[in-house]
Amino acid sequence: MNYNLCLHCDLNDPALLALALKNARNYQNALPDQSFELIMVGNGPAVTLFTNAQPALRETALPLMEKGLKIRLCRNALNDNNLTEADLWPGIEVVPAGLVEIVRLQEAGFAYIKP
Repeated sequence: MNYNLCLHCDLNDPALLALALKNARNYQNALPDQSFELIMVGNGPAVTLFTNAQPALRETALPLMEKGLKIRLCRNALNDNNLTEADLWPGIEVVPAGLVEIVRLQEAGFAYIKP
């Protein structure tokens, strides 16, 4: 069975990102012996939550990233919110377009969840 999962965040709502991170943690913990990719894609105003201005969310996310969570943010949304890669948490990848990345992941067989 394919356990690859794409989580999607597009709102500037810390509670929703906290829920998505909790879902990521629960997913990782539920599949300790399985091989899978877990990718969170952020676009729209949600990209503002992945900055150093959100230390509590960063502290929740970093251990998950160390266990394999990949976070990919939309360059278009970063530009719209006047953010650069230097503003982001360490280890975050930037993709040209978040929605295209989601479609690409779905085409590759990833399940999709939006909290």
